[in-house]
Amino acid sequence: MANRRLLPMPHSRNLAPACLLACASAALASVVLAGCGGSSSAAPPPASTGTTTQTTTLPGAGRPQVTIGDKNYTEQFVLGELYYQALQAQGFPVLLNQNIGPTEVTLQALKTGQLGMYPEYLNVWDSSVAGYTRNFKVRHSAYVAGQRYALAHGLVLLDPTPFSDTSAIGVTVSFAQQHRLRTIGDLRKVASTMTLGAAPQLEQDPTGLPALEQAYGFTPAALRPLEIGKQYQALDQGTVEAAYVNTTDAELTTRNYTLLADPLRAFGVGNVVPIISGQVLDQEGPAFEETINRVSSLLTLDTIRELNAEVDLSGEDPGAVARRFLVDHGVVPAPSTTG
Repeated sequence: MANRRLLPMPHSRNLAPACLLACASAALASVVLAGCGGSSSAAPPPASTGTTTQTTTLPGAGRPQVTIGDKNYTEQFVLGELYYQALQAQGFPVLLNQNIGPTEVTLQALKTGQLGMYPEYLNVWDSSVAGYTRNFKVRHSAYVAGQRYALAHGLVLLDPTPFSDTSAIGVTVSFAQQHRLRTIGDLRKVASTMTLGAAPQLEQDPTGLPALEQAYGFTPAALRPLEIGKQYQALDQGTVEAAYVNTTDAELTTRNYTLLADPLRAFGVGNVVPIISGQVLDQEGPAFEETINRVSSLLTLDTIRELNAEVDLSGEDPGAVARRFLVDHGVVPAPSTTG
């Protein structure tokens, strides 16, 4: 089975925020020390244009060094590498810190300049950071609200990705066809005999099963606690009929599973928005923002699933996966074949 999630609960960004201040000091220290993650080298000097003495000055040349971060699971590793390598190709002296720690530590690092940017999810930003209690159902509204909070605190949200990563309810294709299931609301037809698989925290978490029951008006016959990453195995073995999954899971590329539509947006809006310090944005110049936005614009739902699958199902390195994608889309130059 894939080992996508390395955190103590699946996609904790989609759950209610936990109180992590007790570990903030240690984690903040790791931000300072860890310009690491295997990708911590600064950008190379500008390459020569040829046999003449002229050189091409990349837009990031001479800019202050900046550290970008990502969280501790596959999708974030891929995102971190995509932004890091794209910026490096433009001459920006960047470091990559993989596993930046809890949100409280990350925000403090942004404020102090120890971290310049990291990718966050709109639903997490709006609820866990901005403190909005409203469940936004439209990306534009979620983004505007999140941006308002960010600007008031010296931060900026860059452009959101086309893909949205939220919790979802998955079933096998055969189970969906047998019971004619298309939306989460259709589960009312089988709820009286259905076992739903989920992380134990979701039974009481207000963004978990209670939100689902309130939105769609059904309660499963049983809730089966599942270990992280075991949802699809449980579906295959028939120990659960439906399971909490995520919309960008690598396993969805196999076409063996159906995600039930969430027309009421019970799980909110989970597009990725790079969060950047306003001071860093001013220091790095417009090309920094343009480079990040260009990468984000390429990340459709099918694309991020495929990138996750190359890591989780095929066992490839996130850095290599990111490099190939950026080369294929002309964001970074292809390796030279001369020698």
